Amino acid sequence: MEKVGFIGLGIMGKPMAKHLIKAGYQLSVLETNKAAKELADEGARSFRTSREVAENSDVVITMLPDSPQVEQVVLGPQGVLEGIRKGSLFIDMSTIAPSAARNLFTTLQQKGVEALDAPVSGGQVGAESASLSIMAGGSAKAFERALPLFQAMGKNIVHIGEPGAGQTTKACNQMIVGMTIQAVAEAFTLARKAGVNLEKMREALLGGFAQSRILDLHGKRIIERNFKPGFKVKLHRKDMNIALQTGREFSVPLYGCAQVAAHMDALLAQGNGDLDHSAIALLMEKLSE
Repeated sequence: MEKVGFIGLGIMGKPMAKHLIKAGYQLSVLETNKAAKELADEGARSFRTSREVAENSDVVITMLPDSPQVEQVVLGPQGVLEGIRKGSLFIDMSTIAPSAARNLFTTLQQKGVEALDAPVSGGQVGAESASLSIMAGGSAKAFERALPLFQAMGKNIVHIGEPGAGQTTKACNQMIVGMTIQAVAEAFTLARKAGVNLEKMREALLGGFAQSRILDLHGKRIIERNFKPGFKVKLHRKDMNIALQTGREFSVPLYGCAQVAAHMDALLAQGNGDLDHSAIALLMEKLSE
């Protein structure tokens, strides 16, 4: 089996890396935090720099917050690019700008390294249960090579197309999720103010055409006032910015996306950026007082 380097052991990355160890892969990680020590206890090797991780891996996976972090890890001093060998595979599973993904693909190809942009959807629950949806951009050959790794971490795995296509798909996913949360938050705020029983309304709507996973899961969060993060407002706001940036690149007006992004900005200004993105409901309630 190929040796795998995994960089980015956060709320999503740590369980994803654990699934790779369980699948039998020899894993290398960065000596950065408690998560790295935990994985080392389970058999992973740890190294001080991204370069060393790359030098000791056939496949390098990154799972980081945003484009600047991925670019720094790959292109910066002691980065992946300095250590990765010709014939290796680089997979970025972060959510970053499609343009950044395409630039990384071009840079790595110049060193004889194939690259995939393979962002995920499913949140912490999906990462922990190995049921993530994985959308990949890059060559068919690179995708086939990565498929066994993806199958250890996810269930719905699709090769979307050319480099950057995975990240464009993820941007579209985040637009739909954000605007659907907005719709649920507005509907629940209206119903609450009108004196309607939210639990019974949710039950009724889940049996009709408005049914959705967001209505199910985030509707329950809103009712129970449970805004402990599954996916933080500040991270979703970053993703909406990526969508808006991509819209500008292709001259596509994204009015609904812009409105949701503005509401997320307001939540950040109120100091609520670390709450779950369903906390848009709190803002709607505040505006409705």
